[in-house]
Amino acid sequence: MANVSMLSGVELGLTDRIGAFLRNLQDARSRYKVYRQTVKELNALTDRDLSDLGINRSMIDSISIEAAYGK
Repeated sequence: MANVSMLSGVELGLTDRIGAFLRNLQDARSRYKVYRQTVKELNALTDRDLSDLGINRSMIDSISIEAAYGK
């Protein structure tokens, strides 16, 4: 009977790890979606609009990374 208890404990651990993996995957996909949306919106602006915001086109990638990942 002790072996059965240990096996069910292992299964629960595996289930928890799979759940955590899937949550991390979903979080990564959500962050990437924010990154892509930010890039898309900033690229849609004219150079004059970007200048009014104090943004150069070369800054779009770094701004998008900061918006999505906080780095």
